[in-house]
Amino acid sequence: MEPLTLDMILVMSMIGLAIFLFIVEWVRVDVVAILMMATLPLLHLVSPKEAFVGLSSNAVVSIIAVIIIGAGLDRTGMINKLVAPVLRIAGESSSRIIIAISLTVAIISSFMQNIGAAALFLPAIQRISKMQKIPLSRLLMPIGFSAILGGTITLVGCSPLILLNDLLAPFNLEPFGLFDVTPIGLALVASGIGCFVLLGRFILPQGEDMDPGQADPDQPEPGEDPTEFYELKTPDDFVDYRDPVFVEDLRRRYLLNVVALTEPPDYQVTSPQPDMEVRSGMDLVVCGQKKDVLRMVSAEGMHLKDDLETYKESLSAQTAGSVEAVVAPRSPFAGKSLKDINFQDRFRVTPLNVYRQEETYRAKIDDLVIQVGDVVTLHGTWKRLMALQKEGGLLFSLPTDLEEMRPEKALWAGFWLTTALVMIMGFKIQLSVSLMTGALGMILTQVLTIDEAYQSVDWRTIFLLAGLIPLGIATQNTGAAAWIAHTILNVIGDVSPIVLLTVIGILSTLFTLVISNVGATVLLVPLVVNMALAANVDPRMAALVVGLATSNSFMLPTHQVNALYMGPGHYRTVDFIKAGALVSVVFLVVMIAMISLVYGI
Repeated sequence: MEPLTLDMILVMSMIGLAIFLFIVEWVRVDVVAILMMATLPLLHLVSPKEAFVGLSSNAVVSIIAVIIIGAGLDRTGMINKLVAPVLRIAGESSSRIIIAISLTVAIISSFMQNIGAAALFLPAIQRISKMQKIPLSRLLMPIGFSAILGGTITLVGCSPLILLNDLLAPFNLEPFGLFDVTPIGLALVASGIGCFVLLGRFILPQGEDMDPGQADPDQPEPGEDPTEFYELKTPDDFVDYRDPVFVEDLRRRYLLNVVALTEPPDYQVTSPQPDMEVRSGMDLVVCGQKKDVLRMVSAEGMHLKDDLETYKESLSAQTAGSVEAVVAPRSPFAGKSLKDINFQDRFRVTPLNVYRQEETYRAKIDDLVIQVGDVVTLHGTWKRLMALQKEGGLLFSLPTDLEEMRPEKALWAGFWLTTALVMIMGFKIQLSVSLMTGALGMILTQVLTIDEAYQSVDWRTIFLLAGLIPLGIATQNTGAAAWIAHTILNVIGDVSPIVLLTVIGILSTLFTLVISNVGATVLLVPLVVNMALAANVDPRMAALVVGLATSNSFMLPTHQVNALYMGPGHYRTVDFIKAGALVSVVFLVVMIAMISLVYGI
């Protein structure tokens, strides 16, 4: 084994710094990657050209193209059209619904980013839960896990597998084909779904109804609509002999949200700000439960109208409504209070409540700091809600007749996806070239505009990939990967190939629980290839285990899909630990067994 050099120490220090920053999250993960990109050449651990080679790598270009193709499929409504036939096949059985939707999501995830597939199906799953009266907690986790597992079906299903061939190139190893991982991925999907179908009653929260004697006073009574709207008028002496009353005061005292008010003589204000004063002779519309409205009418001397009068047109179902918006992973709104975001002033929409981990917050929500996975109920005009949706950061669906869908372009979207796959499989054209051809075709045939294509790409993920690639190069070039590999082999001793691959799978799983799957892949592939070479094991299989096992991220809500579904599913961390531990163990067993079976290890 080579002696430890200064360059090796520097590289390992940079790896340790990157992992530390990934865990503590003092700065965003893409900023950590850019820090690596800039620092490594300054330390002379890579050349300037190697530092920025990630920006033009086959993997990064492929991921950009996959995201654009996924956005095109979404824009044409092809994904939404799958829901109805899937439901007809599934019927009313919760097990059949889980199997049918999970398989559909997994297949879609095999050709687009799994977080995109999970986000696309979230509104549909919520509708299915209400229609079939199945608790959402029984549906979301199996479907979310299937979205993650679906990324293992093809080489373009998840970032680690897209990245894999680029990481193998310095070792002059044969690259993997698009469907080389398909038998393994399908087995992983089937085993994951099987865990929930057979053992779901033991590992999933059952969503049992709350005991009536322990009902939450903030929750609506059974059968009562918490989003009912009532129009009232304040008396002429409302402001006499009293302190000023503000919009926020009514929310705090009566759990009612003021969604509109009319200042004399007829100036209408929608989504008024919390500090707007409620004056005499003012029409206002509130949203909430009738018992709270009656309590306010009695206490404040207001007049409750029989129906919406002043706001009959401006708040009609065709003009305005409410949506349940999920705070997306890496949302710019996460970590900010509702007061800081100021939905009322910026977007003219009103937050009605926030749902987080089995708790619904309705009063004093302005100071509440929202987190990834929180569900925020928002009310506003459809036009304003559409503008908020385009802003990004919140996931919610609008009525289909309002969305700028292009169903007439569905055939073009399908054609360009098929073209890209045929180029990869039939003509053996490089992955990035094939996928970018499909993405460009969608733009040229106006499936989506070039601006929409740019907006669909998560550039933080792109810079995360591009910034970590030179760290992998430095790990290999300095000999740090070989040194670490020999050190680990000295610890575990002389083991069989199956045992070594199992150790690599466990190591990859532990890494991906605390840092991103991309980061884990970039750091581990050079290491495990060196381990395999030293132990006379097929290095391609060692790298493949890393590419697959970095998707084994079920035990904590750290994966983007888990974080997305945590709020709507009302899950706690312990729920992920209980179900994720079983699925993780099954994942490792099935993965190693299938690699041994398919590749004869």
